[in-house]
Amino acid sequence: MRIPPWTPEAKPQAEDLVKAIMERRGGTLLNLDQALLWSEPLARGWNVYLKNVRTGLGASRKLRELGICTVALITGAHYEYHHHAPDFLAAGGTQQELDALNAFVAAPGAAPGPGLGRDEALVVQYAASMTRDVKVPDALFERMRERFDTTELVEITAAIATYNMVARFLVALGVTPED
Repeated sequence: MRIPPWTPEAKPQAEDLVKAIMERRGGTLLNLDQALLWSEPLARGWNVYLKNVRTGLGASRKLRELGICTVALITGAHYEYHHHAPDFLAAGGTQQELDALNAFVAAPGAAPGPGLGRDEALVVQYAASMTRDVKVPDALFERMRERFDTTELVEITAAIATYNMVARFLVALGVTPED
Protein backbone atom coordinates (compact mmCIF):
# COMPACT_ATOMS: atom_id res chain seq x y z
CA MET A 1 0.00 0.00 0.00
CA ARG A 2 1.16 3.53 -0.68
CA ILE A 3 -0.02 4.55 2.80
CA PRO A 4 0.64 2.79 6.09
CA PRO A 5 -2.01 0.31 7.14
CA TRP A 6 -4.34 1.69 9.79
CA THR A 7 -3.77 0.62 13.36
CA PRO A 8 -5.70 1.64 16.48
CA GLU A 9 -2.51 3.14 17.88
CA ALA A 10 -1.89 5.32 14.83
CA LYS A 11 -5.46 6.62 14.54
CA PRO A 12 -7.91 5.59 17.24
CA GLN A 13 -11.41 4.88 15.92
CA ALA A 14 -14.71 4.23 17.65
CA GLU A 15 -15.03 0.64 18.78
CA ASP A 16 -18.50 0.33 17.21
CA LEU A 17 -17.09 1.28 13.79
CA VAL A 18 -14.25 -1.24 13.87
CA LYS A 19 -16.62 -3.92 15.20
CA ALA A 20 -19.18 -3.25 12.43
CA ILE A 21 -16.53 -3.53 9.73
CA MET A 22 -15.12 -6.70 11.25
CA GLU A 23 -18.61 -8.22 11.48
CA ARG A 24 -19.23 -7.51 7.80
CA ARG A 25 -15.86 -9.04 6.94
CA GLY A 26 -16.30 -12.20 9.00
CA GLY A 27 -14.07 -11.19 11.89
CA THR A 28 -11.05 -9.66 10.20
CA LEU A 29 -10.00 -6.38 8.63
CA LEU A 30 -9.00 -6.47 4.98
CA ASN A 31 -6.31 -4.26 3.47
CA LEU A 32 -9.05 -2.03 2.04
CA ASP A 33 -10.44 -1.53 5.56
CA GLN A 34 -6.96 -0.62 6.79
CA ALA A 35 -6.91 2.19 4.26
CA LEU A 36 -10.46 3.39 4.92
CA LEU A 37 -10.06 3.48 8.71
CA TRP A 38 -7.78 6.51 8.41
CA SER A 39 -11.06 8.45 8.01
CA GLU A 40 -13.93 7.71 10.39
CA PRO A 41 -16.71 9.25 8.26
CA LEU A 42 -15.43 7.55 5.12
CA ALA A 43 -15.08 4.14 6.78
CA ARG A 44 -18.50 4.38 8.41
CA GLY A 45 -20.33 5.46 5.26
CA TRP A 46 -18.44 2.99 3.06
CA ASN A 47 -19.28 0.10 5.37
CA VAL A 48 -23.01 0.78 5.28
CA TYR A 49 -23.21 1.66 1.59
CA LEU A 50 -21.06 -1.20 0.30
CA LYS A 51 -22.88 -3.69 2.51
CA ASN A 52 -26.13 -2.65 0.83
CA VAL A 53 -24.65 -2.80 -2.66
CA ARG A 54 -23.16 -6.24 -1.98
CA THR A 55 -26.00 -7.90 -0.08
CA GLY A 56 -29.08 -5.70 -0.14
CA LEU A 57 -29.95 -5.48 -3.82
CA GLY A 58 -32.44 -7.69 -5.62
CA ALA A 59 -30.80 -7.70 -9.06
CA SER A 60 -28.94 -10.87 -9.96
CA ARG A 61 -25.88 -11.29 -7.76
CA LYS A 62 -24.13 -13.17 -10.57
CA LEU A 63 -24.65 -10.31 -13.03
CA ARG A 64 -23.64 -7.66 -10.47
CA GLU A 65 -20.44 -9.58 -9.66
CA LEU A 66 -19.72 -9.99 -13.37
CA GLY A 67 -20.07 -6.23 -13.82
CA ILE A 68 -17.73 -5.68 -10.85
CA CYS A 69 -15.16 -8.10 -12.32
CA THR A 70 -15.36 -6.22 -15.62
CA VAL A 71 -14.59 -2.95 -13.85
CA ALA A 72 -11.72 -4.55 -11.95
CA LEU A 73 -10.06 -5.93 -15.08
CA ILE A 74 -10.45 -2.74 -17.11
CA THR A 75 -9.11 -0.49 -14.35
CA GLY A 76 -6.33 -2.81 -13.24
CA ALA A 77 -7.82 -3.11 -9.75
CA HIS A 78 -6.27 -6.50 -8.96
CA TYR A 79 -7.51 -6.33 -5.37
CA GLU A 80 -11.09 -5.97 -6.60
CA TYR A 81 -10.81 -8.88 -9.04
CA HIS A 82 -9.09 -11.03 -6.39
CA HIS A 83 -12.10 -10.63 -4.10
CA HIS A 84 -14.94 -10.58 -6.63
CA ALA A 85 -14.04 -13.37 -9.06
CA PRO A 86 -14.64 -15.95 -6.29
CA ASP A 87 -17.91 -14.18 -5.42
CA PHE A 88 -18.96 -14.39 -9.08
CA LEU A 89 -18.24 -18.13 -9.04
CA ALA A 90 -20.13 -18.53 -5.74
CA ALA A 91 -23.11 -16.74 -7.30
CA GLY A 92 -23.34 -19.34 -10.08
CA GLY A 93 -20.78 -18.01 -12.55
CA THR A 94 -18.27 -20.29 -14.22
CA GLN A 95 -14.55 -20.18 -14.90
CA GLN A 96 -15.40 -20.32 -18.61
CA GLU A 97 -17.33 -17.05 -18.20
CA LEU A 98 -14.40 -15.45 -16.38
CA ASP A 99 -12.07 -16.61 -19.15
CA ALA A 100 -14.41 -15.08 -21.75
CA LEU A 101 -14.49 -11.84 -19.75
CA ASN A 102 -10.69 -11.74 -19.60
CA ALA A 103 -10.49 -12.28 -23.38
CA PHE A 104 -13.04 -9.49 -23.97
CA VAL A 105 -11.16 -7.01 -21.78
CA ALA A 106 -7.85 -7.91 -23.44
CA ALA A 107 -9.29 -7.00 -26.86
CA PRO A 108 -10.88 -3.52 -26.51
CA GLY A 109 -13.43 -2.86 -29.21
CA ALA A 110 -14.25 -6.54 -29.70
CA ALA A 111 -17.63 -7.99 -28.88
CA PRO A 112 -17.87 -10.51 -26.04
CA GLY A 113 -17.09 -13.93 -27.46
CA PRO A 114 -18.39 -17.37 -26.75
CA GLY A 115 -18.51 -18.39 -23.15
CA LEU A 116 -20.90 -15.64 -22.08
CA GLY A 117 -24.65 -15.95 -22.26
CA ARG A 118 -26.84 -13.19 -23.69
CA ASP A 119 -27.45 -11.44 -20.35
CA GLU A 120 -23.82 -11.84 -19.26
CA ALA A 121 -22.49 -10.42 -22.53
CA LEU A 122 -24.89 -7.49 -22.27
CA VAL A 123 -23.83 -6.66 -18.70
CA VAL A 124 -20.14 -6.97 -19.63
CA GLN A 125 -20.61 -4.54 -22.54
CA TYR A 126 -22.55 -2.15 -20.29
CA ALA A 127 -19.92 -2.27 -17.54
CA ALA A 128 -17.12 -1.78 -20.09
CA SER A 129 -18.88 1.22 -21.59
CA MET A 130 -19.54 2.77 -18.17
CA THR A 131 -15.92 2.21 -17.17
CA ARG A 132 -14.07 3.13 -20.35
CA ASP A 133 -16.30 5.86 -21.76
CA VAL A 134 -18.57 6.86 -18.84
CA LYS A 135 -21.34 7.81 -21.27
CA VAL A 136 -23.26 4.73 -22.38
CA PRO A 137 -24.46 4.77 -26.01
CA ASP A 138 -28.23 5.02 -26.37
CA ALA A 139 -28.43 1.73 -28.30
CA LEU A 140 -26.66 -0.20 -25.54
CA PHE A 141 -28.77 1.43 -22.84
CA GLU A 142 -31.91 0.56 -24.78
CA ARG A 143 -30.83 -3.10 -24.92
CA MET A 144 -30.36 -3.01 -21.13
CA ARG A 145 -33.78 -1.40 -20.68
CA GLU A 146 -35.42 -4.03 -22.90
CA ARG A 147 -33.88 -6.87 -20.89
CA PHE A 148 -34.07 -5.61 -17.29
CA ASP A 149 -36.84 -3.95 -15.34
CA THR A 150 -36.19 -0.47 -13.97
CA THR A 151 -35.17 -1.65 -10.50
CA GLU A 152 -32.72 -4.20 -11.92
CA LEU A 153 -31.31 -1.60 -14.30
CA VAL A 154 -30.79 0.89 -11.49
CA GLU A 155 -29.19 -1.73 -9.22
CA ILE A 156 -26.85 -3.15 -11.89
CA THR A 157 -25.85 0.39 -12.84
CA ALA A 158 -25.24 1.33 -9.21
CA ALA A 159 -23.09 -1.76 -8.58
CA ILE A 160 -20.95 -1.03 -11.63
CA ALA A 161 -20.66 2.68 -10.76
CA THR A 162 -19.85 1.91 -7.12
CA TYR A 163 -17.07 -0.47 -8.03
CA ASN A 164 -15.62 2.06 -10.45
CA MET A 165 -15.24 4.27 -7.38
CA VAL A 166 -13.77 1.40 -5.38
CA ALA A 167 -11.32 0.56 -8.18
CA ARG A 168 -10.05 4.11 -8.36
CA PHE A 169 -9.54 4.21 -4.59
CA LEU A 170 -7.69 0.87 -4.58
CA VAL A 171 -5.46 1.68 -7.53
CA ALA A 172 -4.58 5.21 -6.39
CA LEU A 173 -3.60 4.01 -2.90
CA GLY A 174 -1.93 0.83 -4.15
CA VAL A 175 -4.10 -1.48 -2.05
CA THR A 176 -3.04 -5.06 -2.78
CA PRO A 177 -4.70 -8.38 -1.98
CA GLU A 178 -4.11 -9.88 1.43
CA ASP A 179 -1.35 -12.49 1.72
